[in-house]
Amino acid sequence: MALQSSAVKFRRILAHFPQELSLAFAYGSGVFQQAGASAVETGNNMLDFVFAVDDSVTWHMMNLLKNRNHYSFLKYFGPKPISNVQNYGAGIYYNTLVPCNGRVIKYGVISTDVLIEDLLRWKTLYVAGRLQKPVKILTQNENVKLQAALTSNLKSAVTAAFLMLPESFSEEDLYMQIAGLSYCGDFRMIIGEDKSKVMNIVKPNMLHFQKLYSNILEDCPQVVYKHQQGKLEVSFCFQNSA
Repeated sequence: MALQSSAVKFRRILAHFPQELSLAFAYGSGVFQQAGASAVETGNNMLDFVFAVDDSVTWHMMNLLKNRNHYSFLKYFGPKPISNVQNYGAGIYYNTLVPCNGRVIKYGVISTDVLIEDLLRWKTLYVAGRLQKPVKILTQNENVKLQAALTSNLKSAVTAAFLMLPESFSEEDLYMQIAGLSYCGDFRMIIGEDKSKVMNIVKPNMLHFQKLYSNILEDCPQVVYKHQQGKLEVSFCFQNSA
């Protein structure tokens, strides 16, 4: 019942926006409980969304017609300048502190092509890093390139984590390493951010991480995945060429 209620809540919020989306997902502490936070606190946190769109200018044009009050002073310049601003930094434009359906939300808009590039190349690891952790997928179209890039991002996260772990380790160790990838080099983890943030994300959400990565681990030839014990052993074999 709780899951059904949550799904309805997200659908109602999504209905406020133009539906031309290649991918939409919710993430963060308003969606997945973190250690040390009560269910009530999680339910009151700001809801975070990312919307991937094929045509940013057209999407912002339609969203300005529906939700003009969501935008800052940039709304006076129109959809093209907003789309141009979106191209800077991590390639994502955020509207934040937006009241919607009795909640406060934040949503970022990213072009599908920029998202695919980040998933495949980790150009900024900003959105790719979020998608290495559990998210709530709200809608996804049949873009084959995007689907392949989403899978590639998860496989790359597993491989990167393997290289930073010993030959034998726990599933929790793996997910801690994966969840920490996007925070490597983040200045906020030195000043301002909770030092136990990664642990707080992983510990209450082990089942969500398992759902995200179990198929990849089971199909990986270098891994002995002892699912029942929550243990993994990795063996990288390198052959010298004659």
